[in-house]
Formats: sequence, structure tokens, C-alpha cells
Amino acid sequence: MARPEVTPALLEEYCERFRNWGKWGPDDEIGTLNYITPAKIVAAAQLVRQGKVISLALPFDSKGPQTGRFGRVNPIHQMVATGTDHVAGNQRVLDFEQGPYGFGYADDTITMYLQTGTQWDGLSHIFRHGKMYNGYDARLVNSAGAARNGIEKLKDKVVTRGVLLDIARLKGLDYLEVGTAIYSEDLDAAATQAGVEIGEGDIVLIRTGEMGRRLREGDWGPYPAGDAPGLSFTTAPWIAEKRLAGIASDTWGVEVRPNELAGAFQPLHLVIVVNMGLLVGEIFYLEDLARDCAQDGVYEFLFVAPPLPITGAVGSPLNPLAIK
Repeated sequence: MARPEVTPALLEEYCERFRNWGKWGPDDEIGTLNYITPAKIVAAAQLVRQGKVISLALPFDSKGPQTGRFGRVNPIHQMVATGTDHVAGNQRVLDFEQGPYGFGYADDTITMYLQTGTQWDGLSHIFRHGKMYNGYDARLVNSAGAARNGIEKLKDKVVTRGVLLDIARLKGLDYLEVGTAIYSEDLDAAATQAGVEIGEGDIVLIRTGEMGRRLREGDWGPYPAGDAPGLSFTTAPWIAEKRLAGIASDTWGVEVRPNELAGAFQPLHLVIVVNMGLLVGEIFYLEDLARDCAQDGVYEFLFVAPPLPITGAVGSPLNPLAIK
């Protein structure tokens, strides 16, 4: 199949051609999530027939994928109060020296980058030429957080029909090799194999098998911010024409690495996040869902995945759920 050459001119064309700035008004801050209507949510709810709930989150712990690239590290979980404190009699409860009537408790904290594991990119996460989605000035994201396009604007927006496109299964592989590009025809073929038709307002989950491979091997290798299988830059028209609410993948950055445009970094993000306003999810754990879909032949489900409403944040960890 003939595909356009990925050039700086194509980047400019796609940024302009697929720009949704102003489409939902000058004050819009949720982008393609506008495609999720009340009717869409009602229809998605009808997909729940078996009562199965499958989590798509990687555990948030010290074994996560981060190695320090971009300064990101894995979550740091610390206990503030413990059962050992309680049993040893070393636990003060408010004004009591010891817990009255045998009362004890545990408490803890976590310190983490909001995009250290399974996460959504906020529409304030990526800039191009000093602008973010809907034409807002990038300087609206400062040391106090994002005054526009903050992740909290999505807190009640991410409930819709989810569809798994298992590209590794389509190719008869456990995983796609690093650097393998996924093209529009691959997405169409995976949908046909799954017996689904992609519709407006859907969130499409794309399995490459990359995360499963790294977990089985016990070594994250180049996974964090390195080379990876992923979407070709040339899938931008497919994403736009389908009017997707979002996409997510089991890789760290969704698009193929090395990137197809020489000298660029994540050029597809410039199109789909900055200009299209698409919700993008990364580091999704799709192995359990893929096995279940292969067993029951059902690749569509109610998808519930709100971010944490952290005011002014540019991304958020989450525990996305596929409900069948």
C-alpha cells in the first residue's frame, strides 16, 4: 500500500489538516473527549454482559519501567504508621498516648512522577511553537501548574466504548520487534479479525506485546523513552477520520521509535495531542485483556478510566478498567 513519505512538509500538513482548535468553542479543554456523548455512554454500558472487570494498570511500585530517563523514577512508597508501631506500643493517636480500647492504624505516602506508569497525557503535556491544544499559550503552564488543559478537566469524561486492537496477535507474534511501525491497514485488519467496527467516540487500545515481553524477560531494556514498536506517523488520518475519543498502548510513547521523521521527537504527538486534542494513554497493561479477548472472542467493552483530578496537572496515573 502506498504511503506518504514522512517529511517536515507532511508534519506541517497534518498539524493544520487535523487541527481541532475552536471546533468545540474557544474555551474547550477536553478535545476529542467531546465525541463521547450521553448516548455513547448508554450504548457502551450495554456491552456489559458477563460481569468481568479487567484492570489495565501496571502496578505502581519500585519494579516499574522507569530508569531515570527524563528524570523519571519509579514511585517511592513510604509508611508513616505501621502495625509494628501499634503492637510495640509506640503509636500515639491524637491526644492519646496509646490508642484507646486497642485502636491502632496504618498510614502511608507516595512520591511519584504522574507519568511514571499507566497514565494519560493531559492536553497541557505537549507544546509546539509556544502553543498547546486549542491555541492556548504554553506559558499558561508554569510552576503553579496548568491554568488551561489541566488533567482535572477530564475527571468525569473518560467513560465510553473501548476496543482492543491486538496487533501482535494479528501478526501471529508474542510481541512486535522494537522499531516496528503499525500502519492504518494493520489497524483495519486487527479490527476485522476482532469482528469490530471502530466508531466515533471510541477509545482504541493498541497491543504490541512490548510490555508483556519486558515483564517476562525481567528486564525493561529500552522500554522507558527508548526505541519501541508503535503507530506510524501516517496513521494520523485514520485516527482523525474515525473521530476517536482516545488511544492507548502498552508502550511508553504510543508511536514508533525510532521516529520516522529524521531529527524529530515524537512527531505524531505534535499532531494528535497539540492539534487534534486527542486523549493519549501510555504504559497500559494489556496482557490479561488480550488473553480474555482471545478466549471469548469479545474485543469491545465498557471502558472506564478517569484520571485523578489533580488540579493543574499535565498527566495522571490511573487504573483503567475494561468491563465485559
